[in-house]
Amino acid sequence: MKPRLLIVDDQEELRTQMRWALVDDYEVAPAEDRAGARSACAELRPPVVLLDLGLPPHPNDTTEGFLTMAEILAQAPDTKVIVVTGQGERHHAMQAIGAGAYDFLCKPVQTDEIRIILKRAFYVADLERQVQAASQQDVLTGFEGILGTSPQMQAIFTTIRKVATTDAPVLVLGESGTGKEMVAQAIHRRSARQAGPFVAINCSAIPEALLESELFGHEKGAYTGAHQQRKGRFEMAAGGTLFLDEIGELPTSLQVKLLRFLQEQRIERVGGRESIAVDTRIIAATNMNLQQAMQAQRFREDLFYRLAVVVIHLPALRERDGDILFLAKAFLKKFAPAHHPHTLNGFQQQALQAMTRYDWPGNVREMENRIRRATIMADGRLISLADLDLSSVSAATGLQSLTLREARDQLDKEMIERAHTHHKGKISAMAEELGISRPTLYELMDKLSIKRP
Repeated sequence: MKPRLLIVDDQEELRTQMRWALVDDYEVAPAEDRAGARSACAELRPPVVLLDLGLPPHPNDTTEGFLTMAEILAQAPDTKVIVVTGQGERHHAMQAIGAGAYDFLCKPVQTDEIRIILKRAFYVADLERQVQAASQQDVLTGFEGILGTSPQMQAIFTTIRKVATTDAPVLVLGESGTGKEMVAQAIHRRSARQAGPFVAINCSAIPEALLESELFGHEKGAYTGAHQQRKGRFEMAAGGTLFLDEIGELPTSLQVKLLRFLQEQRIERVGGRESIAVDTRIIAATNMNLQQAMQAQRFREDLFYRLAVVVIHLPALRERDGDILFLAKAFLKKFAPAHHPHTLNGFQQQALQAMTRYDWPGNVREMENRIRRATIMADGRLISLADLDLSSVSAATGLQSLTLREARDQLDKEMIERAHTHHKGKISAMAEELGISRPTLYELMDKLSIKRP
């Protein structure tokens, strides 16, 4: 099927000439005035419009032409409008470009010139259509496995597409459970390094004494037990991407070595004297407030700016407009077939309301776990509030029946448990978030029967 082209010109002879010149390549529709152009655009949705600025009832000025272009772009903002103007009216063409026109032609129009401009305009229009179709598909099936229909997540997906085409370091910030590693994997899979390795390491999960060797490798005899040379994660990720999770927990001594790598793309193994060039892209992530960590001199400011060439702030689930119920239904569809392949097909209204009210301190990871549990526990065709075990919601709705002391204890417990989830049981980080000392936090945990980490 030929691409549709709308020609808007008040001169019938010129419209006919243009039609015969282009009919082999395009399905050409004519219009002689603003009303005709408006009607043709509504009916045919042409991706490209060729528009003469001099239209009736004022063919000697550009007023009607500009009004026509404004109406076309209001109906379909992606339409490529190519304006036609006289040789002595180039300033009108520039004005049209500023108002949203794709390109312009000067009279008399040359057939070869218009073919080139039209070919380029249709190519760009088709490319944009494919990108929009891909974006819609991402909404339904997930963007590189990341689900989300909210404007916040669509903006994240756009950023990932852009940054994936570069080798710039990326810093991913967000609460625990928001999907920081999934973002890093998406960037890697969309990059020119996709055929290379994706290597991930959690900087808080490895003892400080072993972390340097784990990252940079070591030479034989570097320390007791180093019986052979061993490559570290930087070299293992050569040609690909190294994901440094919990970068805020990286010891200061290793921050210096990481900074040197980012500056020079070179490392030294533990016990080695040779400087080794390594082609590895760095993506780092943390749920820590790095601004506070820099003020406390726990994180180097120069390293922060080397890592934060591009910063991606992942929103908490409670901040993602409309995504809570969307994700709940997606996870139900994922897990239900394993336990209730033919019966479980939705949520009770009370469960839906509770999910929208719940704060989701563990974010998407918590929701996935709760929905998975609910599909196991459910007895009927719909998941109930009890199946989800949203105790915090029940507690919040029942606060009016508590005494002041009971309500305060309940709130203290919820806040401590939320901080525990966010910081994976790290007492210092929990106390800092809650604004209390470590001894006070321990005292409260004992009082509220919260198990110490």
